[in-house]
Amino acid sequence: MKRRSIDPETPAESAERSLCDALLSLKNADEMSAFLHDLCTPAELEVMVDRWRVVPFLLEGVSYREIHERTAVSITTIGRVARYINQGSGGYVAAAARAARRKATAKKAKA
Repeated sequence: MKRRSIDPETPAESAERSLCDALLSLKNADEMSAFLHDLCTPAELEVMVDRWRVVPFLLEGVSYREIHERTAVSITTIGRVARYINQGSGGYVAAAARAARRKATAKKAKA
């Protein structure tokens, strides 16, 4: 995490909450994509995409080596994501569960 030499006007917790509120305000994947492309550098976005790409495989119990072969994501990144899935704040699991429910609902709507 960055350390700043001066006290910012807005506390970090408040700024983080504001960012979360902004993300929640977006209405669809297109708006979210536009926001992320404006917010992040291409490298930052690539890192987040790589991390998210491995989540379903980890939740299915696929080995790190197989995930790497299927996604080209580094073993280090896979391990980092696995650590947060197992010892983090629950964000990956909550987002994956919500995404799976949304996908299932969309699939039923098409049928």
